[in-house]
Amino acid sequence: MSVFHKHDTQVEETIEVGTAEDVEKLMRKYDRESNTRIWEGKPALVFNIMAAVFSAYCIWSTLFSVAALEKRLTSFLAFIVILGYLNYPASKHHVRVNYIPWYDYVIMVLGASAFMYYALSYDSLVGVLTSASKMTTLHVVVGVIGILSLIELCRRCVGIPILCVMGAFVIYALTTGITPARLIYTLFYSTGGVLATPVQVCAKYIGIFIIFGAFLERTGIAAFFIDMANALVGGFSGGPAKAAVVASALEGMVSGSSVANTVGSGSMTIPMMKRLGYKPEFAGAVEAAASTGGQIMPPIMGAAAFLMAEYMNVTYAEVATRAILPAILYFTGIFIAVHLEAKKLGLRGMSKDQLPKVSKLIRKVYLLLPLVLLVGLVSSGARSMQFAASVSIIAAILVAFFNKDDRITLKKIFEALSEGGKGVITVAVACGIAGIIAGCITATGLASKLIGAVIAASNSVPFISPTMVALFLTMVCCIILGMGVPTTANYCIMASTCAPILITIGVPKMAAHFFVFYFGIVADITPPVALAAYAGSAIAKSNPMKTGINATKLAIGAFVVPYIFCLNPAMLLIDVTPLGVVQIIITSLIGIFGVAAAMNGYLYRKLNWAARIAICVAGLMMMDPGFVTDLIGIALMAAIMLIQYLGAKKATQPPVSA
Repeated sequence: MSVFHKHDTQVEETIEVGTAEDVEKLMRKYDRESNTRIWEGKPALVFNIMAAVFSAYCIWSTLFSVAALEKRLTSFLAFIVILGYLNYPASKHHVRVNYIPWYDYVIMVLGASAFMYYALSYDSLVGVLTSASKMTTLHVVVGVIGILSLIELCRRCVGIPILCVMGAFVIYALTTGITPARLIYTLFYSTGGVLATPVQVCAKYIGIFIIFGAFLERTGIAAFFIDMANALVGGFSGGPAKAAVVASALEGMVSGSSVANTVGSGSMTIPMMKRLGYKPEFAGAVEAAASTGGQIMPPIMGAAAFLMAEYMNVTYAEVATRAILPAILYFTGIFIAVHLEAKKLGLRGMSKDQLPKVSKLIRKVYLLLPLVLLVGLVSSGARSMQFAASVSIIAAILVAFFNKDDRITLKKIFEALSEGGKGVITVAVACGIAGIIAGCITATGLASKLIGAVIAASNSVPFISPTMVALFLTMVCCIILGMGVPTTANYCIMASTCAPILITIGVPKMAAHFFVFYFGIVADITPPVALAAYAGSAIAKSNPMKTGINATKLAIGAFVVPYIFCLNPAMLLIDVTPLGVVQIIITSLIGIFGVAAAMNGYLYRKLNWAARIAICVAGLMMMDPGFVTDLIGIALMAAIMLIQYLGAKKATQPPVSA
């Protein structure tokens, strides 16, 4: 436990802050991905070399390999199985230094051999194994071993929820008359199962962008973002909390992991918030909510932007452009909530001598070059995304060489390759299981049946539009599945199951895919399994559940905005004029202010429940991109703000003497 001292003219208060060990202990308890083996000495070096070699293979394969798709994907998954079983134990009871039981080696070898058999035998299989009827016993056994090894690895590093969903779909497929041999053929040997779009995109794009993020972290850009945020807003009321929001938004451009963002920037921002006077539950919640929003912040967006582009058959630049306004609204909502909380508590900002020097920051602007280069190359479309990421990795190494405060070394390059390789494991495994689910849906024609069932359920609810019912049911599914499942895998499953339903009932394709993407993300801060909030609570030394509830309130924009852009796609800048864009931006920002004030319960003075409901309604009406709703919302909000202002002014006036 770290201890900070809050100094005042008369009192010194001890501030307790969780250490890295506290965070690790809590995350091992709740997060499967954090429950890794402990390698030390030579075993650690060997494992890190293997992970670094895997990263190098990913870069080489995406740029230069001309082998058949099936060869590249099965080789990729063979690597994943080996690294996965070396990194993730069967249970937390097996977490001992340099320990791995013999049966893990057996499973690892069998699983990797199954995928390598397919890769090495592909040329002979391609002309023979054209359908399930051509499968031999050997083919079936190899397929079963490969799938089971992936399932067990998923249980270890991702969790049970996604496997329950997968199991239900597999059982359903078998009950519809599909033979086991045909199902194994579909799920293992065709490109409609394990080797479907999710793994294809993971091997082609996501892996290399995760590696790019690992290199970018070694440039010292995270510290630069925090210093920049403090310089911009640290001096204002509640400055450190506002800096946490800005820093997490910036860091989200680098990392797609809400937990990693929380731990990375939270170790610096949460102690500052507590020293200033924010309650521990609120400090941890601010960092968790802001860090979770990093996954909706272009350009990286948790690497899911590339999946979305693939599923919707649009350019990556279009996905990133549509995501800008919702992301701004999300972070604006948190920023306003932090400001109102600071005003309610009477908190000041950081003193001038505590703020980073702007002149020093300007000299480090070159650290942004890899990001600028990446966005420029990807947006231009002149080169492939994997080429852009590779060039940006080289740029990250070059700029880090000039950063004398955190200069790049061969050791750091090796660490980046190693961490990048390990970071791909969980995403690849989850994408493989998502492919199995998608394969079952395709093989059984279940998608059309699900669409019919949801439409029937939606039409049976009186007084509520079928679209709203379908959106609500989809939201619940996304949040439940998102508890412990990586964003990319959650999106893959929802894009295969729920997004087509929303599209069928009239929701535009872009809005439907963004809807399922958003609600898969907010699961990281939605109790009872709110991993980002738990990470924040470990640093803040606060109650995890209370921290999760506070984070949910702060991130209310992520629960509201998706409904808005599904009901009115203008929020995603679809079919809107330039003047309309300006109107939407202005009214939406004012609207999110109203919603944030309602959640916080303060505007000049404490809001009563009637005022909170009224200003929330006004905010929601202004967030709906419509002229009439904007007028009503403005009038209602102006009235409430005036009443609150006059009431607060009257309360501060001294009584008139007789």
